[in-house]
Amino acid sequence: MTFNYLTGVALAIVLPFTAFAAPEPADPARQTPWGLYLTSREAFEMKQLEGDKVLFVDVREPVEIMFTGFTDVVDENIPFLLVNPSQWHAEKPVLKMEKNPDFSAGILAALEERGLDKSTPIILMCRSGGTRGAPSARALEGSGLSQVYVVVDGFEGSTAKDNPNGPFRSVNGWKNSGLPWGYQLNPDKIYMRAEE
Repeated sequence: MTFNYLTGVALAIVLPFTAFAAPEPADPARQTPWGLYLTSREAFEMKQLEGDKVLFVDVREPVEIMFTGFTDVVDENIPFLLVNPSQWHAEKPVLKMEKNPDFSAGILAALEERGLDKSTPIILMCRSGGTRGAPSARALEGSGLSQVYVVVDGFEGSTAKDNPNGPFRSVNGWKNSGLPWGYQLNPDKIYMRAEE
């Protein structure tokens, strides 16, 4: 009888999250040690169902969010990479982005501030699901977290390569899935750099 009771409790904890599972990306660069992936729609549904029992983090740069939009469904913006406005990228005509040295500590602090522990499901969302989503998850490896999900289509989604007007991000993603978003930012959720 005890075994059945414990099995039932374990299933009650695990089963709600098994309903949310996007397929593993084929590209190894988009894979994570946890192997947990969600579409933007699944991330929204998980957050609606589980509420404050899930930590939903936007890992994009705050200035990027200011120009591309934000969803208040996110609990907090903790950027994985930060723009260095004093340096150019060595290979692309853009400003250099550098790892946020406070990223992992920021995730752990966000859990603690909410009274959550390392077994809490964490959802990470970047612009398109690959450039920062999976790398930000890999940066958390070894921190004792047990459930780190990546939103595979990100906030803006994939680029439509066959669009005659140019390569716009209009294929999938949070913005293109009819989910709540806008250009008004929530100052309580957006990452602020410490003044130097």
